Order: sequence, then C-alpha cells, then structure tokens
Amino acid sequence: MTIKPLQDRVVVKMTEAEETTKSGIILSGSAKEKPEVAEVLEVGEGKKDVTMTVKKGDKVLISKYAGTNVKLEGEEYIIVKMDDILAIVD
Repeated sequence: MTIKPLQDRVVVKMTEAEETTKSGIILSGSAKEKPEVAEVLEVGEGKKDVTMTVKKGDKVLISKYAGTNVKLEGEEYIIVKMDDILAIVD
C-alpha cells in the first residue's frame, strides 16, 4: 500500500537522531532532541498558487509540530503542507 498526497501535501519520514556527538560522546535516549529533518517520500501535484519545490528523496527541515502523523503497515509517516517545509538540507 502506498500513500499518494493530494494538492500541496508532501509525505515525509523523519530521519533518526544521531546517537553520538561530533566529539564521540554517546547520548542517552532522554538527551536526544527530536529530529526535524525528514526525507521526502512522495509529493503532491500542487495548486495554482503553490509551487512544489521539493522532490522525492530530498532531505528537508520541517516545522516542529507540523503535519498529520500516519501509521501504515508498521511505519510512521507525516503528511505536511508545502508551507510547513522550511528548507532543503544538503
């Protein structure tokens, strides 16, 4: 089963938080911040006044409390509006 977003919606999956810092310190579960970087899985067709500037496979930064959480076949996804995507991460 797949999710095909409508209009200006985008389906994303959050990336995993890093378990160690750059200096090599291992973080406990409570010390990890909720990641805000997600991978784009599917992109809707857009609207007349909204240009879809992301594509499948992009890493994006999304608003912390944006979107609707969806669980499908044991996997968690978030469906966000294009306006809730803040930046593309290289």
